[in-house]
Amino acid sequence: MCDEQGGGLDRGNHVSMRRRRFLLAGAGTAAASVAGCLGGSGGGDGDAPAAVTVPEDATCDVCGMVIRQHPGPTAEIFYADREPEDHENPARFDSTWEAYQYEFERDDEGWEDVAFYVTDYSAVEYEVFEDGGDTLITRHYEASMFAPAADVTYVVDSEVKGTMGRDLIGFSDRADAESFQSSHGGSLTAHDGVTPEVVAGLGM
Repeated sequence: MCDEQGGGLDRGNHVSMRRRRFLLAGAGTAAASVAGCLGGSGGGDGDAPAAVTVPEDATCDVCGMVIRQHPGPTAEIFYADREPEDHENPARFDSTWEAYQYEFERDDEGWEDVAFYVTDYSAVEYEVFEDGGDTLITRHYEASMFAPAADVTYVVDSEVKGTMGRDLIGFSDRADAESFQSSHGGSLTAHDGVTPEVVAGLGM
């Protein structure tokens, strides 16, 4: 479908969005207050592994699709003493909702996440564009483009889709999330507000 910049898709109706970059002051404190039931959540702990750039041929650990070939949010989860099938940590995903689905399942199996990262659309220059009747958002997979899941505000179930349909689109600046919601609909939630019920309502 597309690469990081939406290549290969009809972008005649795309809208370019410039996101301002900023410093995450006190990220560790914020993460500790909202980490919720999902363990480490990548919230700035000095012992947590840093986000990594998604390899060119990496596939989603839920659906098996090549992540960098499609649009939408990306996520990574590192686990303590456990690894995904077929490769080392982190587990990798081509949608945020699939990352949470995977996390809920592994949590039930006793896995402990030590870092959970998602695309931070406040920290990238993204595009929203039309293709095949769908409104899509660009993929960003460099290490610097991730934020701890505990540090973002999600726009949930907006009209804007990723690889696997309607998704959770994260912004580390809540004002950016509110602006996106105003333009594209959906609701706002934080990391600890993402439940299995929320995830079940997303996708295609």
